[in-house]
Amino acid sequence: MNTVYTYAAVAVVQLLVSPMLHAETANSTANEPIEKLIITSSRMDKPLSAIPNTVTVIDQEQLKQQLAASRDLSSILGNLAPSFSPSRQKMSNTGETLRGRTPLIMIDGVPQSNPLRSGGRAGQTIDPAMIERIEIIHGANALHGLGAQGGIINYITKKPQGSNEHRVSFNVSAPTDYESDGLSYGANYAFSGHADKLDMLGSVGYQSSGVYYDADGKVIGVDTTQGESMDSQSKDFFLKLAYDLGGSQLQLMINHYDMANNGDWMPVNGDYTNNIPTAAVKQKQPWDAANNKVTTSSLSYKNLAVAGQQLEIQLFNQNFKGVYGGGCFASFYDPAYANDSNLTRCGAGNDGEQLFYEQSRNKSNKWGLKTSLIANNIADSAVDVAYGLDLFRDTTEQDLLQTGRSWVPETKYNNIAPYLQLSYSPIKALNLSSGLRYEYAQLDINDFATLWASGNKQVTGGKPDFNKTLFNIGISYNFTEELRLYSSFNQGFSMADIGRILRDGNSFPGDAPSVNRSLTLTPVVTDNYEFGVDYQGSLFASKLALYRSTSDNGARLSRNADGFYTVAREKSAIEGLEASLRIFLGQDDDLGSSLALQRGEYDADKDGSTDTDLDGSNIAPNRLNLYWEHRFSDEMSSRIQANYFMDRHFTDKNGDRYAEFDGYTTVDASLALPLFGGEMSLGLQNLLNKDYYTYYSQTVPSNSRYFKGMGRTISIGFSLPL
Repeated sequence: MNTVYTYAAVAVVQLLVSPMLHAETANSTANEPIEKLIITSSRMDKPLSAIPNTVTVIDQEQLKQQLAASRDLSSILGNLAPSFSPSRQKMSNTGETLRGRTPLIMIDGVPQSNPLRSGGRAGQTIDPAMIERIEIIHGANALHGLGAQGGIINYITKKPQGSNEHRVSFNVSAPTDYESDGLSYGANYAFSGHADKLDMLGSVGYQSSGVYYDADGKVIGVDTTQGESMDSQSKDFFLKLAYDLGGSQLQLMINHYDMANNGDWMPVNGDYTNNIPTAAVKQKQPWDAANNKVTTSSLSYKNLAVAGQQLEIQLFNQNFKGVYGGGCFASFYDPAYANDSNLTRCGAGNDGEQLFYEQSRNKSNKWGLKTSLIANNIADSAVDVAYGLDLFRDTTEQDLLQTGRSWVPETKYNNIAPYLQLSYSPIKALNLSSGLRYEYAQLDINDFATLWASGNKQVTGGKPDFNKTLFNIGISYNFTEELRLYSSFNQGFSMADIGRILRDGNSFPGDAPSVNRSLTLTPVVTDNYEFGVDYQGSLFASKLALYRSTSDNGARLSRNADGFYTVAREKSAIEGLEASLRIFLGQDDDLGSSLALQRGEYDADKDGSTDTDLDGSNIAPNRLNLYWEHRFSDEMSSRIQANYFMDRHFTDKNGDRYAEFDGYTTVDASLALPLFGGEMSLGLQNLLNKDYYTYYSQTVPSNSRYFKGMGRTISIGFSLPL
């Protein structure tokens, strides 16, 4: 990999923009020291200055600015943390990565990602209106266990404030080339209250999304398989209760999110070789429309004085059901259903068999218990210790909705993980950290049969297991209150998508196939090396981070001819750079830029050396973001931002190009102003009405998913306390 070229290019850019470097916090201002930003996702509640990793904090004001133009959380993440992949603008977030690897998405520390059968829906489990801030820890780590290969994205929900208030909010958006079916609208009601020792916060929200139009005023193609966010409705119910026990606190959080496509549009295949986009025609889908139903709940207890230590206990549950759209797939054909009158026929297969429409459903139920004890400054030694035990169980199954056949058998994942984390500050400016996490996991799979198209193999179940000790070490040194240098090594782990492996008949060769004989339960362990330096002063702030992540036995998504993905286990390596600069022009104006460069390869011929570029379903484009914020008054502000996605090509082990990306630039703008005792927001997404194909569509092209991006869209929002 051309490491020297990448790093040299970045160095030139940094020399042009700034001689100093800063810690990336989306809410930093000239008067707010980084030290005050406590990162709860670190599990030690450490200030940012003591964490030897790149961290992005997106606060409430930044969220409001972004939501004024788009309610798509993936777009917001990319705007403020550009090493995150561009949004697919669909219900699915498959292929959206952080630093080229899949991140662990959480809500208040509760995992939303499905480790056994991903399904690509972890980004569609909460209404953005319920989020107070977002903490992003870049790079692989094992702080919260399974899944954080690319880092952690923790959506931290709003908290009761101990006051009584009611608030209503409304929003509406439409393409500027107005079409009535392109109208989107939503409403939210929220209340907070206080009674004796109980604080409460609740809200209900509804959102209706219209049809998306491209820059030419044409309906964007629909993804009826993985799921479509346009022409959909979503509902969210949120409740948080906090009870003061006198020296300790008990908190309950419940969030239920229900998103469903209306099923009123069908795709019209494009032709990516001739630059013809996938389109859509208004026609009722002959299957159940794609939907998400997710309930996340958490019961937390915190006591600041247990034998001189801080105790935190969290019991959580996440129940996920995701229905995927249907299609006429040879992979789902089974002669046992050839005469079933309840199925809708859709065409002939390669051997003349009569195919039928079919679709799948993913069901996952996760339970977990996180326990932590934190002891600070033990015996005046400047040593802080965090230790505890995490327990986790995930039960997952994927079935076919029309025939009722099991595609991925019910699989239980049981995990136990004790951990120990140390932090030592021999002098105020220096912080050393190190930790261990021991993972023991076991799968429990009953006997099952693969689909007929996958060989109709009768597979004997089993209980394969594994154990792994994960390690981290880091250093952070503050030369001054403004300038900091840090470096770290972290290991993160995840499972290869077990569901994709189990449903693939090729995973079980030979006679008498069995789980114990054929399924090697080797986790994906990612080593992340990072070096960073950051600066935050009164005139500007800037940051630079260099990283490299490697996995000797990674898990790459590889698409088959039928559009379904399998898991390829092979060595992979990703390296990159993240840089940003924010200039404070007096009290009213900020100018900023952020740059993300990354490149990744995998070992295609399995000779021990990486040789082929990772494609767009595994790695993000090189990207430059620019913005200007202006404050007219304490309550009126504006932001304009430009996202430049750079051209790139992808080559195989022979140096031949197998995919291309034609880069593009989009511009967004937002304005917030007081009105009638409330707050109004105005937003324009794709202000210049740029005509483009999305990154995923270009880099992993298929005629059924060659989608254009959204054209210029205007949004208006209003929020009013009652």
